[in-house]
Amino acid sequence: MTDDSRTLGVELGDLEDQLESAAYPLEHDELLDEYGDAEIEMDDHETTLEELIGPLNEDEYGGYDEVEQAIMNMVGDEAIGRKNYSDRTPPASGEQRQDEGAPGQDDQREQQSF
Repeated sequence: MTDDSRTLGVELGDLEDQLESAAYPLEHDELLDEYGDAEIEMDDHETTLEELIGPLNEDEYGGYDEVEQAIMNMVGDEAIGRKNYSDRTPPASGEQRQDEGAPGQDDQREQQSF
């Protein structure tokens, strides 16, 4: 499966193409009858479309965007990967980080800034 079908930690795979080409409007029950068994992958977890959006009991979906939004609304923390991780957090207590080009980085002298 390609990264093109991964959105916010959710991998739809072939289901994305199938849902995009479906005839809308599509009733909730029809959607689940047709695509409910399709697997949706998250960071280290798999579920089916029916398990994920079945509890919503929507009347109908007017287009792919509405189905995608329903999926994104129903995914939990399992889709986001490592919790509380950011590569932009400040250094931890006792950690010494030096920004690129900071004083003391003599190996950067010849590098030009644009």
